[in-house]
Amino acid sequence: MIERSAERDAAVLAALPHVPQLGWTEAALEAGLRGAGMDPVAHRWLFPSGPVGAVEAWIDLTDRRMEEAAAREDLSALRTPARIRRLIAIRLAEIEPHRAALRRALALLALPWNARAAARSLARTVDAIWAAAGDRSADFSWYTRRASLAGIYLATVAFWLREPGGLNAALEFLDRRLASLGRLHRARRQGAS
Repeated sequence: MIERSAERDAAVLAALPHVPQLGWTEAALEAGLRGAGMDPVAHRWLFPSGPVGAVEAWIDLTDRRMEEAAAREDLSALRTPARIRRLIAIRLAEIEPHRAALRRALALLALPWNARAAARSLARTVDAIWAAAGDRSADFSWYTRRASLAGIYLATVAFWLREPGGLNAALEFLDRRLASLGRLHRARRQGAS
């Protein structure tokens, strides 16, 4: 479980405008804190693991905002793939203004010594998406659903960051991935019967 507090959320949000130029660094965190009227060295106790901890906190905040936005909508009328699509759309829209910060975050998490933080963040995100979609499974499918979604989510984010088509192009890409997954599941069920 990641530590959550209003101060951590405020520090991350204050740092975001500085990240495109400074990266996820102590300098960006200090600039954000200073600009928000907070103690510039507060990042030391707010994020004891340093900038990687700030990235994890930002990802967690984005997950929570996605869950809050989904709770304001009635997703229950949608089928599961449509719920997943909507949740990923909400999440991408939330981080759209911060694409450069996301690129910097992914570059930091891609470093070998940050692999555990990257895996934790991805696991929390896909779990948040499935939970917001209404998944309450407690069997082996809990793992397979999350593993499948992790691959689809990562591919969609990579496409979204690489392609100039923006959110609509990314959602079309996501639609194709979800359709492929649906065909695979149907083929498995037919093969098993």
